[in-house]
Order: sequence, then C-alpha cells, then structure tokens
Amino acid sequence: MIKYRLICKDCDLKFDSWFASSNEYERLKKKKLLTCHNCNSSKIEKTIMAPQLINNNSKTDQRMKLEKYNKVKKTIIDYQKFIKDNFKYVGDNFAYEARSIHYNSKKKSKGIYGSASKDDLKELKEEGIDAQMIPWIDENEN
Repeated sequence: MIKYRLICKDCDLKFDSWFASSNEYERLKKKKLLTCHNCNSSKIEKTIMAPQLINNNSKTDQRMKLEKYNKVKKTIIDYQKFIKDNFKYVGDNFAYEARSIHYNSKKKSKGIYGSASKDDLKELKEEGIDAQMIPWIDENEN
C-alpha cells in the first residue's frame, strides 16, 4: 500500500488517498477514475510528499496530541454545559420547534437545542432559519 497526497488542479483541494501500488495510481489516473470529491474534476495530480520517519520524539508527539485532544474535549464539554444551562432541550423535534419559533412572532422562547438530520438543517437554512451543528460528546464516553 502507498499513500499519496493529491491535489485537484481545478479547485486546489488537497487530500490523501491510498493505492495498492504506484502502478495502481497510474492505471487509475490513465483511465480517469481519480476524481475530486469537491468538484468532481478528473484533473488530479500527486503533490510532493516527505516520508514519515519514526524518531525518539514520537512519544513526545503522541503526548502532545493527547494533551491537545483533551483540551479540545474539555472545551466541547464546557460548551455543552453552557448550552444545557441556557437553552431548552427539544430532542428530535428540533426542526419543528425552530420553524415554530421562526414563523410565530408571538411565540417567545429562549434558544433551543436538540437533534436534527443534515437534510433538516439544510431545509432550515433554505428557509432563512439560523441553526448550527455542533460537536456533542456523550456524557458516558471516557
């Protein structure tokens, strides 16, 4: 297996992809089976990559990554606490409740939070209703 860093020449998106071999990459490129997942262009090229070397600093790097992960996780948990304390939980009825608040000017409500599908969020946005997706960590996770 070989990993290449690829770039789309149309939209400049850079992404990684794995191939069985360098010959496999060339075969797929020749058949125009490599496409950008952003703009669907087949103008994909390899970029310059440096091999990843293992050295004595790898343990330090892992520790730093773990510290960064824990810091991000704590920030998300702090946001969750703020949201739970200041907003009304509406569960799976989020899209319905958001529309109800938006279209009924008489209905006064503090902010809400709950669950909605990506399609629901897209439809809300198309209707001019501001809704955001945020990461959520289950309290039972370690």
